Amino acid sequence: MSASKRKTTRVSWLTLLLLRLKALIDGELEHLLAVKRSQRPWHVPIVSAIAISFPVFVGAYFDALSSGLKASLGAMVILNLPLVGKLPYRLVTLMAWGFAMSLCFAFGLIAQQVPVLRLPVFILIAFSVVVFGRYYRQPPPAGLFVMMAGAIALFTPLALEDIMSATGLVMLGSGVALIIGLLYSLFLLATRPMTPTPVYNYEPDTLTESIIVAAFVGLALLIALLLNMPNPYWAAVSCFLIIQGIHLRTMWIKQIHRLLGTLIGVGLASWMLSWGLSIWGVAIAILVMMVFIESLIDRHYGLAVVFITPLTIFIAEYGSGLPLTSAAYQEVTHTRLLDTLLGCVVGLSGGVVMHSTNLRVPLRRMEQWLLTRFG
Repeated sequence: MSASKRKTTRVSWLTLLLLRLKALIDGELEHLLAVKRSQRPWHVPIVSAIAISFPVFVGAYFDALSSGLKASLGAMVILNLPLVGKLPYRLVTLMAWGFAMSLCFAFGLIAQQVPVLRLPVFILIAFSVVVFGRYYRQPPPAGLFVMMAGAIALFTPLALEDIMSATGLVMLGSGVALIIGLLYSLFLLATRPMTPTPVYNYEPDTLTESIIVAAFVGLALLIALLLNMPNPYWAAVSCFLIIQGIHLRTMWIKQIHRLLGTLIGVGLASWMLSWGLSIWGVAIAILVMMVFIESLIDRHYGLAVVFITPLTIFIAEYGSGLPLTSAAYQEVTHTRLLDTLLGCVVGLSGGVVMHSTNLRVPLRRMEQWLLTRFG
């Protein structure tokens, strides 16, 4: 082959490679930037925002913002309200998540009295939440906020005698969500055709995948603890969000969304915290952020994260009852970004393991043995 032909061949291969690379980048960017059409009724974000912010407004009225924010954590179970099935199914599902929320929060507060119990209790909470959510095929957020409630409680300094009252506030918030969920369900059933109640059976790999998710979420928390991060549970929550993706590509896109959304979100949180909001201002800010989050969550995850980040910071920091100085909120926003980065890396690693056969084969054997023995 002559030199000119070899040169032409190399140019052709290089051109083909560049074209394929460009097509790959264009495809990923399209998937990354795509804004989907919402599949939910337009009033869902408004109802959710009212249910979650109502306890905060009550707390602001009684000058007890910290108590109102604890109750709003329980009210987040409104996000688990099914939009399908008959009324009993919808209410039972909401009550089940409310009970799980209160139980996990109580376990977290008890375990934080004995620091050595934090990691095993958190792994147990994560495993239970994943098994429950996957068996009943709960759509997002599934057990996210239940796990987050337990994680926040694990690192919230609270005297032993105050555990019952704090747990009671979370239960009260769940009760508010249940009442609003009942009224909203009646409205939906009266104005829309009723869809059949889902029938559930055990799906293969439910136990296997739950073990993997719980293990990597626990690993993220362990690494954050070893690094002495101020809020180590953020790393675990971020890991949980990433590893819940079905496919590796979904995990990768969700990781980019979460990182970019958190990067913008911490800036937004820092800016909002610098306002020095009154207790009524905090309540209004939470209401507005919830409307934005629930309006965007099924359209574009990254845009929703921009508001999820300051919302969770508001709930965790103002809910602690400690004053937020300028230095304190800057540290909070900076460490949140690092925690998110750590959680995303561990979550993506867990996704790779979840889709590999080397670990799944022995876990599947164990799962089959357990189902045969105790099923």
